Amino acid sequence: MDRLKGKIAIITGASQGMGSAHAKAFIDEGAKVVLTDLNVADGDALAKSLGEHAIFVEHDVSDAAGWRRVVDAAEAAFGPVSVLVNNAGIIGPVSMSADLDEAAYARVCAINQTGVFLGMKAVLPGMIAAGNGSIVNISSISGIVAIVGSPNLAYVGSKFAVRGMTKHVAVEYGDRNIRANSVHPGYVRTPMMVAATDEDGGGAAMAIPLRRFAESVEISNLVVFLASDEASFITGAEHVIDGGMTAA
Repeated sequence: MDRLKGKIAIITGASQGMGSAHAKAFIDEGAKVVLTDLNVADGDALAKSLGEHAIFVEHDVSDAAGWRRVVDAAEAAFGPVSVLVNNAGIIGPVSMSADLDEAAYARVCAINQTGVFLGMKAVLPGMIAAGNGSIVNISSISGIVAIVGSPNLAYVGSKFAVRGMTKHVAVEYGDRNIRANSVHPGYVRTPMMVAATDEDGGGAAMAIPLRRFAESVEISNLVVFLASDEASFITGAEHVIDGGMTAA
């Protein structure tokens, strides 16, 4: 299981849910991983459980100085960063667009959109110097199509923005052998989603042709592939993983 052997990765939002699944999968495939999150207790415990090839750094992705500290920590512990997984994100309040509070809108965009920008900006100089790199930005099917029941305009707008920023960076740095791809999950059985529905997805699962939510590890399998050299000619693309939800 050495598909990521020699890779040094930063994974944001890694304390729980999809982020923790990504971190475990990366370690299993031979990577060295810096996990970041604001959830210190769970993130630190997870990093310790993953062994000597994982460390945890407390991190607000909307803070540029915080990104510099994360990259410095990665380089000090393991070496130059070769993979970035921008996984951190928030949903924000459930709100109609006309009722969405400006502060809530700004907060969602700060995490979901500005955080992705700052992350790419932080790792690109090192990737340019190394002559290679893979950036995987986690968006959503709400960044592909309008979904009835999407929580709010800020969430949708930020996820569409991630898609566009990913394409721009892929085109801009392709000649430096740096790849950038976006991943667009549908409904995933995370603690947050279970709290909003139930273990089986409730009625929401009936909107999915496969009639179930994804497991986090299924998303991780795609993220591992995109981070690996197996995906060496894949860049600037959106990768939908939604059980067929957007096909209907």
